[in-house]
Amino acid sequence: MTKKTSVAARFGWIVAGLCAAGSLAAALPARAADAPRRVVSFNLCADQLLLTLADPSQITALSPYALDDSLSVTTKAAAPFPRVGWDAESVINLSPDLVLAGPTDRPTRAMLDAAGLRVVEVAFVTNLAQAGQQAREIGALLGHADRGAVLAQQLAQAQAQLAAAALKPPRTAAIVQRGGYAEGSASLITAMLTVAGLRPLAAAPGGFGGFVSMETLLVDGPDVLVLLDPPREAADQGALFITHPALRARYDARRRIDLSSRYTMCGGPALVQGLDRLREALTPLR
Repeated sequence: MTKKTSVAARFGWIVAGLCAAGSLAAALPARAADAPRRVVSFNLCADQLLLTLADPSQITALSPYALDDSLSVTTKAAAPFPRVGWDAESVINLSPDLVLAGPTDRPTRAMLDAAGLRVVEVAFVTNLAQAGQQAREIGALLGHADRGAVLAQQLAQAQAQLAAAALKPPRTAAIVQRGGYAEGSASLITAMLTVAGLRPLAAAPGGFGGFVSMETLLVDGPDVLVLLDPPREAADQGALFITHPALRARYDARRRIDLSSRYTMCGGPALVQGLDRLREALTPLR
């Protein structure tokens, strides 16, 4: 995935992730002594969990996304480690005893399975409860259940702090990206905004999202506009939607939140930082 990966593609990952949500529990080791010693991550969210929960000596390689700071919050920690390529061969050649893969890596997964490697799918989370459970499960999988519990507690604490700062009474919000794509009610960021006292419009896209027109936002738009990765200038058609003068005039700093999508794609440390960033962004809206 590149910086310009489509929103639709990202949401495809999430849909697939829901189907794999139960795959991790069955893969957990019974004892810390069973912890893997050579772990390779082939997934953006797995990178960040692995860097947070594993011993450095357990990490053999990370995914190609690991140093992209538009996608990951752990790029500094990732810098010392090798990265695999875009193919299964680059993983197999490292002889890992555990591979953390995403739910959309189906062809790669088939090749890794055929090579006899142990592969665990790391599901994408769509709510805060799933994020806490995932932290515990990955921690246990790596032989560090205590670290997983600490990360889950950090997530719970960040959620509680955001809830304490929530807007009262709640306001409506729309989450819009390049080209007018609006996040739906089943997305992780919608769950985050709900804690912050921001609820979707009645006419908001369902599921994982859809497109919203400029006219809708200007005539019957939400109280607050949340922009993911907003461009600074209209360098292309997708950016033109976000930077439209009429939209900027209607949603000034008192009615807008700018948020990086790296805080909304994964659980773990990215979500902890995202909840904190969202809490800070509420101040100008009061």
